[in-house]
Amino acid sequence: MTTHAPLRRDHVRQMAAYNRWMNEKVYAAAASLPSTEVMADRGAFFGSIHATLSHIAVADMIWLQRFAEHPADYAALGPLRGQPIQRDLAAQPYGDLSSLAEHRRFLDGVIDAWADAMSEDDLDQVLAYTNTRGDAFRKPYFYLVMHFFNHQTHHRGQVTTLLMQAGVDVGATDLSALIADI
Repeated sequence: MTTHAPLRRDHVRQMAAYNRWMNEKVYAAAASLPSTEVMADRGAFFGSIHATLSHIAVADMIWLQRFAEHPADYAALGPLRGQPIQRDLAAQPYGDLSSLAEHRRFLDGVIDAWADAMSEDDLDQVLAYTNTRGDAFRKPYFYLVMHFFNHQTHHRGQVTTLLMQAGVDVGATDLSALIADI
């Protein structure tokens, strides 16, 4: 059987679906623990399950605010325009898992709508942005989008390890679980 090569925008949409699926699993697993376990410093890079999940959410906001400057002017990113830009990647703006999970669901909805609106031409653009230290960059948009999703996956992997240390198995985490069999 011959298959066609998927478009990059299809890959972005697949990664957005994976992001939502994994966040639902990770947050449900974390919610099964007492809050003291979620907040406990486990010696990880960001310390706790909560702090690591916070880092992912903060970094997602930063990147989505950068992506809002794309010439395509994505309507899905409109709610993020004009909001203060966080500079502290270790910030924990949500003090408990419940409020962090609510923000995560909001972000995942934004990510899904943004991914659905993306075109192949959008992915060919160069995005100019400034990092949290104030350094200016111009990079290919598609690769920045891939970094965005890869960053989430990296830190969710850390969270699944912390959850296992707390006795909670998240279950399947492989992207291949969402890839249709042909």
